[in-house]
Amino acid sequence: MQNQPRVRRAELSEATEVARVFARAALDEAVTAWVLEDSPEAVEYFRNERAPEMITNALKEDQVWLAGSGSDIWAVSIWQTVTSADRFEVEAAELRALAGQVPGRPFERITAVTTALAARHPREFPHQYLQVIVTLPEFRGKGAGAAIITDRVKSATTPAYLEASTERSQRLYERCGFARIGDQIVLPDNGPTLRPMWFQS
Repeated sequence: MQNQPRVRRAELSEATEVARVFARAALDEAVTAWVLEDSPEAVEYFRNERAPEMITNALKEDQVWLAGSGSDIWAVSIWQTVTSADRFEVEAAELRALAGQVPGRPFERITAVTTALAARHPREFPHQYLQVIVTLPEFRGKGAGAAIITDRVKSATTPAYLEASTERSQRLYERCGFARIGDQIVLPDNGPTLRPMWFQS
C-alpha cells in the first residue's frame, strides 16, 4: 500500500533536487505548458535556468512546501506572504521590458500572464498566495497536492489566494475550503482560463 504523502518545508540545501522535480512536474501544468508551447528552446530555458532560479529565490524569500514519501518528492508548491501589490506590479513591468528586448511567443505569453495576475490580485493584505503547485505525473491522484493545501490552510493565520488553472484543480481547492471570487481571467492566444479563489482563515 502506498504511503500517505508527508508535507514538509523545503530547505535551501535541497534547491537542486527540488528544482529538478519542479521543472519536470511543471512542464504540463496548464499555464506553463501554454507559455512553452511549440518552443523547445523555451522548454530548455525553463528546465535549466528559470525553474532553478524560481526555486532558489522562493527558498530565500518565500516558502517552498513539499509532499512526498521518505526522501522522494512528489509535489512542489511555492507560497508567498503578500503585504502589498507592489511585488506583482514590479514583476509584470520587468517582464514587459524583457519581452520587448527578447521577442518570441513564450515571452509574450508570460508577460500576458503576469500583467493579468497583477491587475486582478486581491488588495486585502496580508494574505498567503499559492503561486504554483505541481505534482510529478507518476504521483498524481495520490493526494500530494491536497496534503499540501490542507496542511497550509490548517495552519493559516491569514486568508489565502490562488488561481485554479483547470476545473479539476478548482474542485480540489474547493474541497480544501477555497471559494471562487470575481470573474475568470481569460488569457489571450487560446490560453487557459484562470479561476481566482480565496480561503478565509
